[in-house]
Amino acid sequence: MSDTWLVVGLGNPGPGYSRNRHNIGFMVVEELASRHGATFKTHKARALIAQTRLGIGGPRVVLAKPSVFMNLSGGPTAGLAKFFAVDPGQVVAIHDEIDIPFDTVKLKQGGGEGGHNGLRDISRALGTKDYFRVRAGVGRPPGRAAAASHVLRDFSSTENKDLPFLIGAAADAVELLIAEGLTAAQEQFHSAI
Repeated sequence: MSDTWLVVGLGNPGPGYSRNRHNIGFMVVEELASRHGATFKTHKARALIAQTRLGIGGPRVVLAKPSVFMNLSGGPTAGLAKFFAVDPGQVVAIHDEIDIPFDTVKLKQGGGEGGHNGLRDISRALGTKDYFRVRAGVGRPPGRAAAASHVLRDFSSTENKDLPFLIGAAADAVELLIAEGLTAAQEQFHSAI
């Protein structure tokens, strides 16, 4: 098995979407790249990628932001997995999750997509649901507002005050998942609730 991990942040390309709740995945991979001094460059798999290692002699990590709309994230994810010879069991998708409260991070491997079209496309393209997900809570929309419009709006001014902590926690969760495994990461992040 390769020591390479593929960490894909989900989001929509372009400045109009950059601060949307739906783009939390992009924000987290940008934080990871910043922590490790990695720079994004264009890759032929229709993504921006940055490569780093977690620690000296640690696993190689490819951080990716697909340059297609979120619902089409599967093609770039599968293309990068093939290019870097990464097994689906070493793919991590970071995404927004309306079913958990804002400022909460949860992790899982496999399972359903919960109506998340970006995850559904990744599962289809990889031919399996057996990859890791780091779920950054953005909360449910208020009242009867539609989920789609909620995630395509920017974080509120109140949320923006705590957003760096959510991004940092999700980045920590990715690093712990890769370094120590799912159980260790779940024990730390799920018990914090």
